[in-house]
Amino acid sequence: MTNRLIFAILCTSNFMTVLGIDPGIARCGWGVVEKNTSASIKTIDFGCVVTLSTTDEATRLSQLYSEILNLLKKYKPDVVAVEKLFFAANAKTALTVGQARGAILVAAGTAGVSVASFTPLEVKQAITGYGRADKVQMQRMVTKTLGLSKTPQPDDTADALAVAITYCFMKRYDRSTNR
Repeated sequence: MTNRLIFAILCTSNFMTVLGIDPGIARCGWGVVEKNTSASIKTIDFGCVVTLSTTDEATRLSQLYSEILNLLKKYKPDVVAVEKLFFAANAKTALTVGQARGAILVAAGTAGVSVASFTPLEVKQAITGYGRADKVQMQRMVTKTLGLSKTPQPDDTADALAVAITYCFMKRYDRSTNR
């Protein structure tokens, strides 16, 4: 094959791989999905990075960074979709989630993968059509959209898959409006 032919094949790839992440320092959900041009979305893998509360904060953030970097190397996503920190009643919680999100963004930057961010409201609207959907509604729609036999656990994992699906839906919309 010539280089030109290989380049043409890569440019017309029918698949896009998305790593969705629900940031957290204790539990960070992740999910990898693949979208093809027919708009079908399939699950590649999902899980949750867990750090121990007895470990110091710097070590936990380093562990999170390393685990996300490993996922990026393993699945080679085209994009990382991360939930934005929207609001938190507890300032300490907001700070640690923000730090976890920062570790995730640095891992994506280190791997050279672009990042898209969505608020919880945007994710809920994309998945259920209703910005105030509850967890059960969200989990039910994630399970149905991906054709899974059971709801991904823990909740953080289902949330991460929802973020990845949101990117796929938004990307389809962006293409249809030429944005």
